[in-house]
Amino acid sequence: MQSRRIKKEIPLHLMIWPGLILVLIYCYFPFFGLTMAFQKFLPARPYFDNPWVGLSHFTYIWDMPNSVRVLWNTIYIACLKIVVGQLVPIVVALLLNEVAKNWLKRSVQTLIYLPHFLSWIILGGILLDILSPSHGIVNQFLGLFGIEPIYFLGDNRWFPATLILSDVWKEFGFNTIVYLAALTSINPALYEAAVIDGANRWKQTIYVTVPGMMPIIILLATLSLGNVLNAGFDQVFNLYSPIVYESGDIIDTLVFRVGIEQAQYSVATAIGLFKSVVSFLMISLSYYLAYRLASYRIF
Repeated sequence: MQSRRIKKEIPLHLMIWPGLILVLIYCYFPFFGLTMAFQKFLPARPYFDNPWVGLSHFTYIWDMPNSVRVLWNTIYIACLKIVVGQLVPIVVALLLNEVAKNWLKRSVQTLIYLPHFLSWIILGGILLDILSPSHGIVNQFLGLFGIEPIYFLGDNRWFPATLILSDVWKEFGFNTIVYLAALTSINPALYEAAVIDGANRWKQTIYVTVPGMMPIIILLATLSLGNVLNAGFDQVFNLYSPIVYESGDIIDTLVFRVGIEQAQYSVATAIGLFKSVVSFLMISLSYYLAYRLASYRIF
């Protein structure tokens, strides 16, 4: 019996290996390069012959004039993305749940989650066009009401909001599917009992639908804590410019500029290591909260 079960599971194990190999190559083998954060790395010298400098790179990071601003931008943008990115799909899922026509419901679902499958390179070009202060459709619409053109991608007052709203626009449709799936698990007998008690559709939503969704809401909210320092490199890199560094520069873009453009590999590694440690702590906390609040366990 045991050998038969093993033979049956062999195809499943073979399917895992390609993904496991990629994870080892791109996620675990680079761990050896973390020692660069404690070295004065010079590419021309053998790797382990570079002098060790201890924590001097971390001290240098905190002494950088823009380090606190970059950290604040990252936390601010990431937290707002998490909060708004949780609320909008919940509201949309509740609205779609009230749609009686299945063809209309499916059509709306398809339209709203389509942007999820487009890269930020494509969406960045689209946003540059529609948000252009000279010929963008958004500013043309605002001009009908006598509002002066707004530089959404070139004004520090508007750039963070543009990042947050465009990220929600891209992802809320896909996240809505998760909450729609949660709605299907609610016992229909609860709605029947609510109708008998005289509850209208609004009260059914408040007292039946929302409590039924609460476990998945708590689960996704706690798991999202691991992204508190992940403000979205792809999006910011494709949309920002030096004029909005003050409000849009985040840890990942700083690592790119310091490590790739300025070739300060050790400093960039130190910044990335700091982010990884904080993210690891937040992920650990999120899984603990998910277990305590929603009985979610990985193993």
